Amino acid sequence: MRFSSRALPPGAPVCRPPLTRLVALVALACAQMSVQAQETPDEAPLTLNSSPRLQEGIDQAQRDAAPVFLMGEQITGRPDLETIVQGQAEMRKPGTVIKADRLEYYAPDDQARASGNVRINRNGNVFEGPSLDLKVEAFEGTFESPTYRFLQNDAHGNASKAEFIDPDRTVVRNATYTTCRRKPGPDWVPDWVLRAADIEFDTGEDVGVAHGAYLYFKDTPLLPVPAISFPLSDARKSGVMPPTIGLGDVNGTELSVPYYWNIAPNRDATVTPTVMTARGVTVAGEFRYLEPTYSGVLRANYMPSDKLRSADRWGATLNQTGNLGTDLGNVAYTLNLNRVSDDNYWSDFSSIGSLTSRTLANDMQATWARSGYTVTGRSLKWQTLQSSSSVITPPYDLTQLNVQYSQLNDRGFDWSLQGDVSQFESDKSLTKQPNTQRLYGLAQVSRPFIAPEGYITPKLQLHTSIYQFDSTLNNGNRSADSTVPTFSVDAGLVFERETAWRDRDLVQTLEPRLFYVRTPYRNQSYLPNYDTAASDFNFASIFTENAYVGHDKISDNNLVTFGLTTRFLDAQTGEQLARFGVAQRYRFEDQLVTLNSTTSPALAGWSDVMLGAGVNFSRQWGLDSTVQYNPLTAQSSRVTVGARYTPSPYRVFNAAYRFQRDVSEQIDFSWQWPLNDLWGDADQFTGSGKGLGEGRYYAVGRLNYSLNESRMVDTLLGVEYDAGCWLARVVVGRVQTSSTSSTSSIKFELEFVGFTRLGVSPLQTLKSNISRYQNLRETGGSNSRFSNYD
Repeated sequence: MRFSSRALPPGAPVCRPPLTRLVALVALACAQMSVQAQETPDEAPLTLNSSPRLQEGIDQAQRDAAPVFLMGEQITGRPDLETIVQGQAEMRKPGTVIKADRLEYYAPDDQARASGNVRINRNGNVFEGPSLDLKVEAFEGTFESPTYRFLQNDAHGNASKAEFIDPDRTVVRNATYTTCRRKPGPDWVPDWVLRAADIEFDTGEDVGVAHGAYLYFKDTPLLPVPAISFPLSDARKSGVMPPTIGLGDVNGTELSVPYYWNIAPNRDATVTPTVMTARGVTVAGEFRYLEPTYSGVLRANYMPSDKLRSADRWGATLNQTGNLGTDLGNVAYTLNLNRVSDDNYWSDFSSIGSLTSRTLANDMQATWARSGYTVTGRSLKWQTLQSSSSVITPPYDLTQLNVQYSQLNDRGFDWSLQGDVSQFESDKSLTKQPNTQRLYGLAQVSRPFIAPEGYITPKLQLHTSIYQFDSTLNNGNRSADSTVPTFSVDAGLVFERETAWRDRDLVQTLEPRLFYVRTPYRNQSYLPNYDTAASDFNFASIFTENAYVGHDKISDNNLVTFGLTTRFLDAQTGEQLARFGVAQRYRFEDQLVTLNSTTSPALAGWSDVMLGAGVNFSRQWGLDSTVQYNPLTAQSSRVTVGARYTPSPYRVFNAAYRFQRDVSEQIDFSWQWPLNDLWGDADQFTGSGKGLGEGRYYAVGRLNYSLNESRMVDTLLGVEYDAGCWLARVVVGRVQTSSTSSTSSIKFELEFVGFTRLGVSPLQTLKSNISRYQNLRETGGSNSRFSNYD
């Protein structure tokens, strides 16, 4: 029988609770009598309004207004003073449920005392024990010898005593904590457990803090932790992160202890001091921010004295993007700044991501756009890390201003005008050509004719460039110019038919395409090359006007490209299941414009044939391939074939073959696969992002082998083990950095699920090397209090 501790108004009929537990229908009838007694003849009866969902959070006003409900087999007491419930006693208040054999509630003090099989559920977090003394609303009190379980990470433990400080904070004494699932039997011991003198749980911040603790693994003390904080959910938290230990053949043993600072919901920072036995001490920092109009990340690393180089070492990088809306238009900008202390940084600190390249960009760019106008300003400066044994040609520093105006469907025409002023500077002793100021203009207009069955688009372009050099060319001039017109026509048709394959309704398309381009020859052999390179020969570039990317050289062309593509689409969803294509050029005249004197020009006649296929008839596997075939020599110039097989979660096998005649030939395999398949263990799917069940081994790796060099280029081999509440990963890697040198590494990590990690994590290495790799424990989402509702 339920009743409210709040007094009824004068004159209301009293529904007296019986001594034995009654069905809920009687309680509802009593409540209705109380409501009806308060109604006047002129008032409409109260009605219930439906709610679209249950409230996850309960505000304080609702808590204050809500009554306390008591129920049990026998209830005695005095109204508005004390109530004693015997047998299956239960007390309910929004967010809190208390159950016990005996429950005493003192209304003036809001004090509850419970004994015998006491269970308290506070927003899904459960405590159980023999006795409880609690101020219900303030949630202050003590719980003797409790066991507890937390909602968000399913962690649990026991203690000699729990002290409830407030609704969010609880301190447990002589406590244990683990996320290992309890198994039947009195002798069960968790694989890992934190034993502490006291642990403070803050469910408001989702943080636990342990003092005087030891981390036990397999009932063996593993790590003393005088003080440690750990998460109670996936929410970010400030505190010292687990140390990482690494081994290297150059830096020696590395020990890092990161500290994470959760500054705000949109800002955080990580500071990581590291001891390298061969070099010394280094400190790295990372600051991330996400503001309404800009976001980015700043990273820096400083070593005050490198014992191997006898010098201070440092590196810094900043990546930021922003968007500023103004009355005059939208302004977007990007910053990509990278700088290091010396030329050897890239090889000595190979673990520091973006700073390991020998050419470091410092790129600042801003773009203003409004009503078809686009103005872009850019400043690009390079830091080139040279080596006495390997000198590389540095890229050009660039200062650029680009202005463009474009209109689409202007009386059926698409047209644009573009002007660009650029300054190119570099070390002339290495580039072997003068620096320059370049002005180019590009005008183009097209008239698309589009219909459901196809399209045709004629197009005109005019490209003009003017150069002013800081020294003379071979012909004695300090200036040059070039103007090149281009005419092209792009046309295509689309045919469709209904078909079927294995009782699956399909739509097959047939898409012939014809592309003609005419660019007359203009002598450009005297022009240096600053930003131009040959386009890769593929299905995209074969249908473009210029064989080059950039503005220094415009290839002369008189050619036509024939293409034919067929696709198979699912008739119900439109999903592309297969694609097959072929394309070939016919050049009416020899190409005369080349990038430099050593580049061979394209000859008149038929080009190589481009063949491509992509097949995804099943979600379990896919194939994508491109072949460049020379019909004159009956040989393939270039071949790329990639295949993947993903029959189910945590199973993927990727294979690739890459061939470029007279350049390279490689095969590449990568995988993630449960080894338990070898002895026939069935999957135990326990939810997304939780692996395939306890006690499973997974093989992970990647092998990249050069057939023309007869050696391994990249090697990555590892094993993951999922024990349910803990994971172990060991990965061995080897990377060939040159024809005579390589680097090797071993990464080992022990992850205590929902608590902490020890070792050097190989997760980023696995994700970047194995396509479709899945982490055995993906974070994300949170449990509702209603998933653990009493």
